[in-house]
Amino acid sequence: MASPYTPRLIGAPNTLEHRVFIEQNGNVISPFHDIPLFADQNNGIFNMIVEVPRWTNAKMEISKEEPFNPIKQDVKKGRLRYVRNCFPHHGYIWNYGAFPQTWEDPAQSHAETKAKGDNDPLDVCEIGEQVGYVGQVKQVKVLGIMALLDEGETDWKVIVVDVQDPLASKLNDIEDVERHLPGLIRATNEWFRIYKIPDGKPENTFAFSGEAKNKKYATEIIHECHEAWRRLITGETPAKTANYDLSIRNITIQNSPGFVSRNDPSYTSLPADSRRPPAPIDPSVSKWFYISSAQV
Repeated sequence: MASPYTPRLIGAPNTLEHRVFIEQNGNVISPFHDIPLFADQNNGIFNMIVEVPRWTNAKMEISKEEPFNPIKQDVKKGRLRYVRNCFPHHGYIWNYGAFPQTWEDPAQSHAETKAKGDNDPLDVCEIGEQVGYVGQVKQVKVLGIMALLDEGETDWKVIVVDVQDPLASKLNDIEDVERHLPGLIRATNEWFRIYKIPDGKPENTFAFSGEAKNKKYATEIIHECHEAWRRLITGETPAKTANYDLSIRNITIQNSPGFVSRNDPSYTSLPADSRRPPAPIDPSVSKWFYISSAQV
């Protein structure tokens, strides 16, 4: 069955202007707010938005601040961000993205990690064999979760698999991943620990000694982050504080202060598809970095 969700591409990839809006049946929606978290709640199937396809380096992410939350490339000091290739990994080693209708509240400290949320939608690593595309909406089932501690914040990483994947019927909890995809959890842990080292950052650390928690634990975290998002979208939690200014504009949640009608000027003035071929990438993005065990 064809997906009702399609990407609307603005400008050329690898430029500051590039944006990927998500359309549903031709109308722009917010991937943060308008796509339901649950694709089939009775069967434990969730929607995820692919931000970074496997093997690619551009650090694409949902813009929390821009109206209707298009996906754009992260920028640091005026430069587009690319993750480095830390041998033997090339780019991201899974389809990386986020769960819609979730939010890691930066005012809430998690009881076990003792660290506050990172102010983002919940991160997702989809481990199936198909390489996704930016803005793809996949239906996935949850297998487990890891708790990265990134610059003092809890940054959960949910491990999932596309329900269409050939292995999906055999992957039902975290121990199944090691059985059928040996080495993947270890590689995931290593990737997150070392990927910032080439940029001069220290090694990242994990809660739970790097252990991947099971499906039940992961599902509880997802529900917690869904509830934090509900408080955000309904105005119980302010979308604007001294530290952040989030866009909660949406076209589906009528009890939200961010709800807008489809004839609202902020909606009708969204740019039309203007896709262009990708701009060239600096060759240094393809470089291998060899991280010695002494560094990690």
